[in-house]
Amino acid sequence: MDTKTYNAVLAELRADRDEIKRARSALARLEAARDKKIRTLAAYEKANAERIAPAAGLSLADIVQIAPALAPEHLTAPGAQPDGETPPPAASGRQAEIPAPARAAHVDEPAAPPATPAAPTATTPAALEPTAAPSPEPANNTPTAGHGRELPSIPQSPEGDRWFACTPNLASTHPNFTQQARSTVFLDTATGILVHRDQTLRLALPDTRAATILQAVFHAVPEGTERIFITAGDPWHHQADRHPFLKDAVAAWLNEPIDGWRTDTGRGKDKMAGHFVHPRNPVGRYQSDNGRHHVEVRSVGEWFDPEGAEPTTVRDAFVLLWKALRAHWNDAVLMGSPSQTGRDLWTRTIPARGQHADGYPVLSEELRGLLHATAGQGRTELITPPAVPDQLPALVEYDRTFAYAKHTWKSPVGTPRRITARTFASWSEKEQVKALYGCGHWHVRVTVPDTWNHVGLLPAPAPGDRAWHYPATPGTTFTTWAGGPEIHTALTNPLTPWRIEILDGLLFGDGKPLDDWARKLKEAWSTLAAQADLHGDPAQRQAARLASRAVRSLLLYGIGSFAQRPRMVTGTTPRTAERDVPADAEIIGFTDETITWQRPTGFTRDPNAHPEWAAAIWSGARAALLSQRHRDDNTYAGALHTPPGAVVAFRTDAVYLTAPQPWPYHGQPGDYLNKGHLTGPLAAPTTEEQLLALRDAGRTALKET
Repeated sequence: MDTKTYNAVLAELRADRDEIKRARSALARLEAARDKKIRTLAAYEKANAERIAPAAGLSLADIVQIAPALAPEHLTAPGAQPDGETPPPAASGRQAEIPAPARAAHVDEPAAPPATPAAPTATTPAALEPTAAPSPEPANNTPTAGHGRELPSIPQSPEGDRWFACTPNLASTHPNFTQQARSTVFLDTATGILVHRDQTLRLALPDTRAATILQAVFHAVPEGTERIFITAGDPWHHQADRHPFLKDAVAAWLNEPIDGWRTDTGRGKDKMAGHFVHPRNPVGRYQSDNGRHHVEVRSVGEWFDPEGAEPTTVRDAFVLLWKALRAHWNDAVLMGSPSQTGRDLWTRTIPARGQHADGYPVLSEELRGLLHATAGQGRTELITPPAVPDQLPALVEYDRTFAYAKHTWKSPVGTPRRITARTFASWSEKEQVKALYGCGHWHVRVTVPDTWNHVGLLPAPAPGDRAWHYPATPGTTFTTWAGGPEIHTALTNPLTPWRIEILDGLLFGDGKPLDDWARKLKEAWSTLAAQADLHGDPAQRQAARLASRAVRSLLLYGIGSFAQRPRMVTGTTPRTAERDVPADAEIIGFTDETITWQRPTGFTRDPNAHPEWAAAIWSGARAALLSQRHRDDNTYAGALHTPPGAVVAFRTDAVYLTAPQPWPYHGQPGDYLNKGHLTGPLAAPTTEEQLLALRDAGRTALKET
């Protein structure tokens, strides 16, 4: 670029700046005028916020904020509480402190406690002496973990005790029907290659609009197509440059009017209706105006990264996946997503007779809400200087293979018991050890040891919605919720035991509701992984590798689906019927013909909602990132078995270090696989983008060597 070009671009940039200022000023004037009109309407005695919201393109909450007089009566009545919100609990009662063990231990997954009290060993935590008196509040000069959001707690008795129940007439039971397969085609929208069963066709796609894809596919395969898997091309991004956010571009692509088609509203027992807006892997659900055709447009990226594979290879991967599952489930059917398929396969492992023949009951909505708010998923953390060197000697990536499959051997079952601080303090050492070895979710006050010089061990609430961080500053005190595996690791870590005070908790019975399901998936995964290593045909090796990753997705997303987080539904309504837009919906887009909106649906009566299982597995996986015992090798792996300052980042199942480690790898679930190695010196990453760039470079460098 020369000086003339540089100055010309600067002039254009100034023009853009001025145009943006003018647009913002115009937008501010329009919004002010809109708000004035809303307040004018509010003066009318029959004004209704539910009608004004869609007309203004706002949610009901936005309307009430502009004109409080329009708030529904049930929200303005004296003493009223917002839906789903409970009054703040009274001051907590006595607390029980767990003293630091006299000797640290290394653990992988807790085993059953000994029948008689034992002296501290390498696998048994030291005595836990109950504290009879309540612990004092932290002094004013005690460091805290920052001003994070406050996590919910269980109300004091008897209100809180009523939470400890199951939802009436709601349980996971063995299905009494056979899942129906759907006719599926695989389409690369970049090349136009369409694969239907054993046929390979090439479509002429003048563009990648949803209307063009549906028309072309149903012209080539006139009858029976119910699912279109997009293997490449990402057609929902074709106008991404016209929208400020990728999700907006996806929503516009999904909701563009299509002659002869409309958004699917569901049919029969199929409750999946409406589009699902996701920036990378959206789902478009359409039905023809005559009602004869129902079709989904989905991304293969939900299942695995196709890595540039041809549509025929992707088809072969799904065939191999189906065959591997059929070896364990004679009624296995591949559904649209791995979460749907994984959970459907799990229901077919529920015993039809004997123990649990009546199914696994679903917890009360209060307990599900508590677990949703207090049980985070994978650990994602970037550690920056001065906690790590400014110049890294190397960046080495270790990823735990099929990690969640390692933590399904034991899960909580039934209705939990409430363990208050007073109850815990009254127990013997043996009872306390047994409780912490069991399936529990604990409300605790945590203090980082004064001599601590390594990574944080327990998640603490950080500012933002569902954000977590891991305090590691010596002397810091914070209050949080954590699972049994993490509490156990904090107490028995190989460096210095942390101080933990039990404030409250849920203690479940131990069971194996996921063991049979996970065992079958692990066997299918092993079979496909072996094919990927040994098959003589490169295309079939790639198909087997993709299929093995799909099995991983079945377990990973199947576990995530048990969490049953509150759902967000996206829908469209004709402009002529704007009063039909749900009152609690947020307007996210307009066309001349339709209004696009989204709204939270909260918790549904899902018979397979078990957030206690997801929470236990996530807690076990986070603990194993810190310390994991390899019994066969009589050694340990994990972040705590590296020198201080060696850990650069955590990303769900992976840890990034400044030096390679002698950790054993046998290709088994939970083993640490060296996936990348980039030799330094390297500038320490300070953003996620920088970390991912170094990660990709490290993976490439390792493959080349």
